[in-house]
Amino acid sequence: MIIGICGGTGSGKTTIARRIIESVGRARVILVEQDSYYRNLADMPLDERHQANFDHVDAFDNGMLVNHLKRLKQGQSIEMPVYDYKNHVRSEETIHLEPKPVIVVEGILIFSEALVLDLLDVRVFVDTPSDIRFIRRLQRDIVERGRTVDSVIEQYFATVRPMHHEFVEPSKRHADIIIPEGANTDIGIEFICSKIREELSGSVEKEIFV
Repeated sequence: MIIGICGGTGSGKTTIARRIIESVGRARVILVEQDSYYRNLADMPLDERHQANFDHVDAFDNGMLVNHLKRLKQGQSIEMPVYDYKNHVRSEETIHLEPKPVIVVEGILIFSEALVLDLLDVRVFVDTPSDIRFIRRLQRDIVERGRTVDSVIEQYFATVRPMHHEFVEPSKRHADIIIPEGANTDIGIEFICSKIREELSGSVEKEIFV
């Protein structure tokens, strides 16, 4: 069972994904983050890397992401890439992921790539106001990614905001469930967790009777 969690930058996708994992159990759920699949820009000068559009569908290695999701669904392990956000290159390190009954994949553009969208059994869109999302992104990029306030604001107006309107917001029509106000809606999260538990229980019963 693959659950896709989509939404704009800073909407609360990762927080919701982690709450689902905590509720259902780490033994049964793994998290795959689309951000880990940014294309490696190591062959570009650093100045050019900083100017790249990281909010466009083409910024991701969607072929690798699709391949990894299919492998996990088939019961095979993967080596998920690790991305260096400060230098915009793919690290030599990887994260080993073993397949589990539930795969949660989250990212801003997972509903905008047809091959990824088709693999999702449940599609969740996190709908959070733009001012809240911007503040969260500003705090995250400064604290976690070594960015300056000016650089975050410049990127927001240059690519983040226009790409949100072009790709992310329109992709909301593909959602099965829309959760407003980020991670503050406990009812929506519990509904998703209940659906997962129901599916897992059904799978166990099928195995027993088969």
